[in-house]
Amino acid sequence: MTQFRIKQLAIIGVGLIGGSLARALRRANAVEHITGAGRNPEHLKHAQELGVVDDFTTSIPMAVKDADIVLISAPMCAYDAIFAEMTGTLPEHCLITDAGSTKQHAIDTARKQLSASQMSRFVPAHPIAGTEHSGVDASFAELFDNHLCVLTPIKETRPEAVQDIQDMWQTTGSDVMCMDAADHDDFLAAVSHLPHLAAFALVNAVRKQGNGNHDPFHFASGGFRDFTRIASSSPEMWRDIALCNRTSLLHKLDALQAELGELRTALEAGDGDRLLAEFRQAKQARDKWLVGHEDSRE
Repeated sequence: MTQFRIKQLAIIGVGLIGGSLARALRRANAVEHITGAGRNPEHLKHAQELGVVDDFTTSIPMAVKDADIVLISAPMCAYDAIFAEMTGTLPEHCLITDAGSTKQHAIDTARKQLSASQMSRFVPAHPIAGTEHSGVDASFAELFDNHLCVLTPIKETRPEAVQDIQDMWQTTGSDVMCMDAADHDDFLAAVSHLPHLAAFALVNAVRKQGNGNHDPFHFASGGFRDFTRIASSSPEMWRDIALCNRTSLLHKLDALQAELGELRTALEAGDGDRLLAEFRQAKQARDKWLVGHEDSRE
């Protein structure tokens, strides 16, 4: 791969992901100028003070007018407005990509707002990396190192656009692969979206068990902390992800409820053998997955 370099990058949504992309590209000396865009000027000014962006604007049309690449790193439910605002000022050569967790929603929304030419330069992407923290202060250059980034190009996407966006994510340290958007959404519903819902639900279930005498969280320790770490993630972001991938996620919730039902049936019957078999199968599956994934952050 030749040295990848961006002259003008616009990042719409300078938080954990957008900020980390900026830092990673700067680390690789792969970007000349970064413009940040968003709704909160104080937040954007702070990103500039941190050196994450060079300048900023709350106007999306102004942010993208000179861009070579635009990254959308905003809540999924904001995509419709963002695409609508940018379409009139996007340069003819500009590539568009995103970092959202639900790719079919991103594609469907883009098709409603972007022209055919712009769609040919749209490369949906999902860097599968993150932490339970949010905001530009949580961003760091190493976030994507050795983490998978999935591209879900559509039939209209120009091959050279896919190659350039692949080069960009590889420059951040990501391992890049391409796949169908529907398959991506189905797999991520199982391994990312469902665990977040489960963590939120468990914390709420415990919270509601409190009484006037004892706080149930007083008795929680390492296991509870590890299981519920991702319940500290942005509620707004995960609300949008859940709604935008609700069909796949509903199927995964049904599967989880079926598994919990099996455990409940065994527990009610006092069937220790069945419980042991279920626990062993889960342990074996997780232990197998952990080989080579000890450093996974999401």
